Amino acid sequence: MSDTALKERVTGLEQFMMELAYETTKTSMAVRQLSEEMKDFKNEIRNDTKEFKEEMRTFKTELRSDTEKLKKEMNKKWGELANKMGTIVEDIVAPGLKGVAAEYFGISEFDFFAPRLRLKSADRSMIREFDVIAESNDYFFVVETKSTPTTEYISDFIKLIPQLDSWFPVIREKKLIPVFASLSISDELVRYLTKNNILAMATREDGMDIFNTEVLENLGIIL
Repeated sequence: MSDTALKERVTGLEQFMMELAYETTKTSMAVRQLSEEMKDFKNEIRNDTKEFKEEMRTFKTELRSDTEKLKKEMNKKWGELANKMGTIVEDIVAPGLKGVAAEYFGISEFDFFAPRLRLKSADRSMIREFDVIAESNDYFFVVETKSTPTTEYISDFIKLIPQLDSWFPVIREKKLIPVFASLSISDELVRYLTKNNILAMATREDGMDIFNTEVLENLGIIL
């Protein structure tokens, strides 16, 4: 092979290597650029997803808040209506006692349950109406209800409690659970009821509840 032919072949090889290096560099740069673009795309997706999740979380929180407000307002209106119609015992207190009994006493169903129970005394000289009387295997509930609770009403109920076994002899065989109920009961009256081991039952957002659960412990009820 002549020197000229050899030089031409070397020159061609050098040219090929230069072109190969150029194409390789271009490809490497393209891959790097594509990688950067993919990274940016992923970051955008991640940010968009994060923003969407935050928006959904805010929406759910607002919806939950609105729902709670609506429930509270509906319960308030229902209570006011029942109060005006004189059906607070049947519509509010009686169903509320069933819920309280299930939650705190584990009672799924009463053996005896009567709202507005009218009884004559043993000597038939007196007639008395009890707002709610409920009996289970172990407990006997006596509920006194007042639409506008006062210290005087509670005092009258306190005086009645020792006499209840003359109206309901079965109390001697069971645990007596005295309950004073209303749509709302002030903190002062709740303290007065607690001092006398009487459950205070009034309305919360989701219905009726016990406002002095410490009385349950005083009565020997294990929560």
